[in-house]
Amino acid sequence: MSDIALTRHTPVTTEPRLARHILIGTVLVLIGVLLFAPLIAVFAEALRNGWAASLTALSSPDAWSAIRLTLIVAAIAVPLNAVFGIAAAWAITKFDFRGKAFLITLIDLPFSVSPVVAGLALVLLFGVNSSLGAWLVANDLKIVFAFPGIVLATMFVTFPFVARELIPVMIEQGQAEEEAALTLGASGWRAFFTVTLPNIRWALLYGVLLCNARAMGEFGAVAVISGKIRGETTTMPIMIEMFYNEYLSVAAFSLAAVLALLALVTLTLKSLLEWRHADVLAATRRH
Repeated sequence: MSDIALTRHTPVTTEPRLARHILIGTVLVLIGVLLFAPLIAVFAEALRNGWAASLTALSSPDAWSAIRLTLIVAAIAVPLNAVFGIAAAWAITKFDFRGKAFLITLIDLPFSVSPVVAGLALVLLFGVNSSLGAWLVANDLKIVFAFPGIVLATMFVTFPFVARELIPVMIEQGQAEEEAALTLGASGWRAFFTVTLPNIRWALLYGVLLCNARAMGEFGAVAVISGKIRGETTTMPIMIEMFYNEYLSVAAFSLAAVLALLALVTLTLKSLLEWRHADVLAATRRH
């Protein structure tokens, strides 16, 4: 009994209390300097001349165009990547085929390739100097320096998020429930919608939130392929840079504050999801 009591009261770490306080304090200071201080500075600069000046800056056609384009691109890219992520996770976890490891590597490719390089690759592929690009231009189908190119660039940099959240969950759940449904006479689509999809819904929502946050904040790939045409191909991150380079600090920080608010909303939803469904989402942390 004494051994059990001693085990229960044994501290998890053996470092002195002073060392633990120093480590925790250092982490808190770094978080404050790297995360909270810049965020506070953005909102402070946005409201430096008052709410009226900030709202006036946001009401400009360029700002509205950037906000609208960012939301439209995210509304297109995120659902498409969700469909791709489900399909990729289904193929990887339910079937064995030659090239499976290569497919997993391809899914992780955007994590290792610079977004600027990805944007440049899309320009080289769809630009007028390539055969495909010349054919597209001849048929009045613009990809580079146009809306489709922005969507393609955003999809490329964000497509791993949903798949990488679903794959560990679907591996852990196995195939027993789907096989039982098929044995009872359910079709493949019915088994998917009644068995598979309910089991992965929270991981899917988690991946969609991460994908959405990345899509709205993407700069590098979009900056290369968009051409930064004011009022046409400028998303919020690009418009922020343009405002700042033109010394329109209130407009730049006001738009940055809007983008930060969108990110905070996504972070809040992500935190609530983790809190409400921590046991289901735990599997996604094992990859």
